[in-house]
Amino acid sequence: MAVQPTLNQQEMFNRRLSLVVIGMVVVSGLLLLRMISFQQLAPEVLNELSPDYNRTVRLAAARGIIYDRTGQRLAVNTLEYQIGVSPILVSDRQRTATQLASILNLDELKVYEAISSDQSWVLLAPRVNAEIGQQIEQMKLDLELPSVTIEKIPRRSYPQGTLAAQILGFVGGDLEGYYGIEGYYQDQLAGLSVNSVVSSIPFEQTDTQEAGRGGDIYLTIDRDVQYLVESELALSVAETGAKGGSIIVMNPRTGDILAMASWPSFDPNAYLSVENQGDWSNPAISGQYEPGSVFKLLTVAAALDKGTITPDWTYNDQGRLPVGGIVVENWDRAAHGLVDTAGVLVQSLNVGAATISMAMGPNDFYNELSQFGIGRLTGINLEGESAGTLYTPGDPNWSESNLGTNSFGQGVAVTPLQMITAVAAIANDGLMMQPNVVQKISINGQEILSQRVPLGRPISAQVARQVRDMMVAVVRDGLDDAAQLPGYTVAGKTGTAEIPTPVGYRSDAWIMSFIGFLPADDPQVIVFIKLDEPRGRWASQVVAPLFRRLAERLVILLEIPPDDVRRALESQGGIVKGAVGG
Repeated sequence: MAVQPTLNQQEMFNRRLSLVVIGMVVVSGLLLLRMISFQQLAPEVLNELSPDYNRTVRLAAARGIIYDRTGQRLAVNTLEYQIGVSPILVSDRQRTATQLASILNLDELKVYEAISSDQSWVLLAPRVNAEIGQQIEQMKLDLELPSVTIEKIPRRSYPQGTLAAQILGFVGGDLEGYYGIEGYYQDQLAGLSVNSVVSSIPFEQTDTQEAGRGGDIYLTIDRDVQYLVESELALSVAETGAKGGSIIVMNPRTGDILAMASWPSFDPNAYLSVENQGDWSNPAISGQYEPGSVFKLLTVAAALDKGTITPDWTYNDQGRLPVGGIVVENWDRAAHGLVDTAGVLVQSLNVGAATISMAMGPNDFYNELSQFGIGRLTGINLEGESAGTLYTPGDPNWSESNLGTNSFGQGVAVTPLQMITAVAAIANDGLMMQPNVVQKISINGQEILSQRVPLGRPISAQVARQVRDMMVAVVRDGLDDAAQLPGYTVAGKTGTAEIPTPVGYRSDAWIMSFIGFLPADDPQVIVFIKLDEPRGRWASQVVAPLFRRLAERLVILLEIPPDDVRRALESQGGIVKGAVGG
């Protein structure tokens, strides 16, 4: 027979039950409040409490594409992948290590040790290509491995390989642009990046906010012309044994650069593999050299513009001229007797150029050179331009002898870009245009067109035409037709420059250059060529033929008709403009 609880026992039980229920409710409430409070912690506090729980990563914007003038892609975006693993979620370490090591080409033991650690997340491969990334993704699905994480990593790719590398520059692992267009237009190309907190736990959703896309840039560079220039430069270096060189092709009317190449160069897809990081820079805009006889064009043009000489001016060339304690001599060490202005250029006489600069005097001579931009940046929209070197009266390094030697391009340093920009003023009726490599920038559907910027008018249109005629005579009478192109009138000038050393000038090597434009009476394109220490003695024999070879192809690529066709069309009221016509 069961014993029934007394009334006092029943009451006591009920009271205790009530207290237990109340206690459970209170504890549950406290736990709920605690959980809410924890969830409302700021992300940075949560990271501090558990530093391995979340990672802050930088989400880069899709970088803008770089195109040539015809819409051919020169720089694009691709993806690589970052592979990691959360060890606490790995169920079969041996199998996972074997699979990952095989695909990632890693040591299996090291992978096993990594996924056996007590960390919440371990990085196995910082960058793998898309093919490997897809293999990891498939393995993750096939073996049901939520522990493996795959993150997309943006990468810059250059589909044309080495083409225009020193114009484009490259994008580093930090997603920053360096050198060339990539460096100069970093802000416009990069767009807006954001920081995002990424969870190390594969199941957890994270912020995938996308950043603002960068702007696209269309260059003035023509891919086909660039390829031609680079091919001819490489061939010439191989044929002549030159240590390096540069070629620039420009529209003198607008300042637009159609091609710019230097040798040696590099592959921006593998920029870290270059033996000499100096190859990243662009010698066409940064390499200073003494220009030699091409500089006589500026001396003659300046003196004509100042009225110091006229086209009919003459002097008695005796082969030697004392200037400031030194003696200037002609290249052939000979006296040439009575010589006129054109003869100074056709025969490339140092004594004639020095005679002209002495007649001008230092003030007029150096003021005119400054008007041509010598010793100053051109302001081209590329990273890494140098200003060259021009000592003037008052500088500690200037002496009176410089007035004589500077007249024929000795004792003064320019870049290839400065030289072509200055001579382009002669081609463009005296108006000097700022060199430019960008046609337009497209940002958020809006196009920003590049403005053509005049740098000044160092000489009058009349003087420009006079010097052009003299340059035609140089090609016709002074170079044995080495630079002449059948069907076209070419204006040009060579330069064979000595190479300075701390103890004087070398006698066994030279820098050889040629600058020319066509058609001479209506210039559509100007070309500058420089070879460093090629075999041979004179630029007329080494570089002038390279200009002719280039010009033969350029007139086809740029659709520049021969003189007779152009004049026939013009006589009928037609306007002839090639592909570079501005």
